[in-house]
Amino acid sequence: MKFSTLAITTAAAVFSTTHAADELKDIPTTATNNGSFTTLVAALGAADLVPALSGDGPFTVFAPTDDAFAALPAALVPCLLLPENKEALTSILTYHVANGDVASSDLTDGQVIPTLLDGQDVTVKIMDDGTVMINDAHVVIPDVDTTNGVVHAIDAVLVPPSVDVTAFLATCPAVDADASTDTDDLVDFPTASDGIVDDSGSSVTTATTVAATIGAAVVAALL
Repeated sequence: MKFSTLAITTAAAVFSTTHAADELKDIPTTATNNGSFTTLVAALGAADLVPALSGDGPFTVFAPTDDAFAALPAALVPCLLLPENKEALTSILTYHVANGDVASSDLTDGQVIPTLLDGQDVTVKIMDDGTVMINDAHVVIPDVDTTNGVVHAIDAVLVPPSVDVTAFLATCPAVDADASTDTDDLVDFPTASDGIVDDSGSSVTTATTVAATIGAAVVAALL
């Protein structure tokens, strides 16, 4: 399987302090310490999934980077973090988690992996050039070991078929596009343009920094 030189270099630099067995941490702590998954950590906290993913496991997590979350429509993440939308947030997050410790070397083309979202699976694709994909998201950093499983960083947020993003966004409060880029009012998350990919393969490429003040509180509580 193929991973880009940039991804491998990034993995070596970012996770160099986590590979020694005596330094491994659980999945939420590893994500928090890394610094590239702050939006994911905030979302896990808002959905009350940190205790579950701190348990024995093992779990396999396909973890969207901050760049992936930053590419979502501006209103989506703040809306998902609202208490009344906890069910939708939990559905999306559990769609990124599977039972078991599945290394990249165990992935095969066409493999169907059941997620923690009941009855909804993700599909592995191994491209002709060896690139590994989960649904339509690329694995950019594979095999980040933790004490209770493994994390594979991906470049897009997976949306389960049960979540209609368009319909959900119609229920969300409007977000000022200019205000959404004001990092003084938001969590200081990195920004970039990747994409959101749903199970049908469609994508949205609106690049905007998105988060909510609740995210800052959650991250601070976990640090």
